[in-house]
Amino acid sequence: MKTNRRNALKTIGTVAAGSFAGTAMAATSQTKANTKLKSNIKHSVCRWCYSSIPFEELCQGVKDIGMASIELTGPKEWPILKQYGLTAGIGWGDWPKGTGLNNFFCNPKNHDTLVEFYEGLLPEAAANGITNIICFSGNRNGMSDIVGMINCANVIKRLIPTCEKYKVTLSMELLSSRDSHPDYMCDHIEWGAALCEMVGSEYFKLLYDIFHMQSMHGDHIRNVKKFGKYISHYHTGGMPGRKEIDQTQEIYYPAVIKAIVDSGYTGFLGQEFIPTPKDKAGMLASLKRCVEICDV
Repeated sequence: MKTNRRNALKTIGTVAAGSFAGTAMAATSQTKANTKLKSNIKHSVCRWCYSSIPFEELCQGVKDIGMASIELTGPKEWPILKQYGLTAGIGWGDWPKGTGLNNFFCNPKNHDTLVEFYEGLLPEAAANGITNIICFSGNRNGMSDIVGMINCANVIKRLIPTCEKYKVTLSMELLSSRDSHPDYMCDHIEWGAALCEMVGSEYFKLLYDIFHMQSMHGDHIRNVKKFGKYISHYHTGGMPGRKEIDQTQEIYYPAVIKAIVDSGYTGFLGQEFIPTPKDKAGMLASLKRCVEICDV
């Protein structure tokens, strides 16, 4: 069965707090002792990829690796992150019924509902020190790209005053319409950059998912140099298959991450790959290796 974020999210319930067995504590202590990151880029990980690990155990494991964030987390998890000295590099909430990746800003019928939702979520994010919140375009459903762009800009402009008030950036994710998200509108960096220009605010930017954009057009280093001012967040993922970002896949991440660092980017890099191991120790070891690949 194809593994993707939407399927994984169905398995994530209420935040789980777990106690550590002695062997687990020893393993995380050893990881901590062996970790010394350069941290020229801030390291984060997407919660959904590690949904089988109780949340507090994941917090401790991530902290021991030397990372700063567990992202794609929401208001129930943010206070727990604080307890571990962590944050969410990019957050989200429980989308209103009837909305989601496929049905979002480009559909005007959703605008009032989504404005109400974000006007509640943005101040809550700010209160927890979260400065970046994800959003989506939604699918085309026969709509032209320019009409969809105008629709998105109209609703985002309604939210910009709230973003400015609470100093939280709204970031639209670039996703592949060729693979896991057929018909998704915000599927090219050029379209996303044009939308940023149309909105005209530093509080609206893009989440550049390297895995998804490899499927669409690649050319990441040029894109970072040309469009970096519109990008507030980056995601990783091995292509093909969203596996570990190692020598088995087609993206050479050290060069891409170096270009991101050299561009002056100061935000988070979110690891969003599916770890091959299925046990907690193996999953965290896989995460550590991939973080080190990106720690240029």
